[in-house]
Amino acid sequence: MGLFGFLSKEQKESLEKGLEKSSKSFFSKLAKAVAGKSQVDEEVLDELENILIASDVGAATTIKIIRNIEARVKRDKYVSTAELDNIIRDEIKALLANNPQDTLEGFHIPANKRPYVLMVVGVNGVGKTTTIGKLAAQFKKQGYKVVIGAADTFRAAAVEQIRLWGERVGVTVIDHGMNTDPSAVAFDAVKKGTEMGADIIMIDTAGRLHTKVNLMNELAKIKRVQQKFIPDAPHEVMLVLDGSTGQNAFLQAMEFTKATEVNSLTITKLDGSAKGGVVIGISEQFKIPVKYIGVGEKIDDLQVFNRDAFVDSFFKKHES
Repeated sequence: MGLFGFLSKEQKESLEKGLEKSSKSFFSKLAKAVAGKSQVDEEVLDELENILIASDVGAATTIKIIRNIEARVKRDKYVSTAELDNIIRDEIKALLANNPQDTLEGFHIPANKRPYVLMVVGVNGVGKTTTIGKLAAQFKKQGYKVVIGAADTFRAAAVEQIRLWGERVGVTVIDHGMNTDPSAVAFDAVKKGTEMGADIIMIDTAGRLHTKVNLMNELAKIKRVQQKFIPDAPHEVMLVLDGSTGQNAFLQAMEFTKATEVNSLTITKLDGSAKGGVVIGISEQFKIPVKYIGVGEKIDDLQVFNRDAFVDSFFKKHES
């Protein structure tokens, strides 16, 4: 992220490429909806409602967008279909402007919050471990001293993956291997991180939603043990969601926000499907800051979420 929250040329290109499938899908549907029509009428608005829902913007957010456009059509009497994509873009930007958003300058840890404990939650398969690895690389590049706790001990691949990321990036990984007590790993990671003078400690957690009670109890226990060393830990609970699952990501967000206090979101795999609209819906509906989005495989393709740049890229027309 460049100065004042502007994306670098490479980041902007990466974002546009990552959202290309979503953008093309949206515009092809919109073109069909307005074919042969010069004015936005009730029929066009009905079609637009279906398109936004099909783009995984979500029913609640879609209804707000449609109501606002209806009010505009009523007020202006005549709204050309040629203006429609700009009007939708403006309405989405206005909706998202009401949402909390963290600094656009990347990750910043207040001096009085070190070590900063970031607990990462999310179901298996959403890219949680990869997100932790990429963040560790980015934090290290920013000059932060990083420790990772491999507390997803129910999946052998998760512990191994974290170890590999630690070696690759050159950060300390605390792990007890597989089938060990996740809260003991979290305890050790916070203890070791504190002793080492770490700036940030990231705790990976098990991604199971088999029963809400078990999940809640496990996350509560992991939180409790951290507080033996740092009373206000974890400072942040980041929920990682797979953007390519569309509506399923909404359901996961609902489950996890009930199970624990989530205060930031990362939405991954936006380049793999045409479901980029899910970022708009989740950001608007849950009022939790979307901190990062994943728009590709590279480490820097996990980008700090800039809502204006996101909406502009979503509405960028691509050659068919």
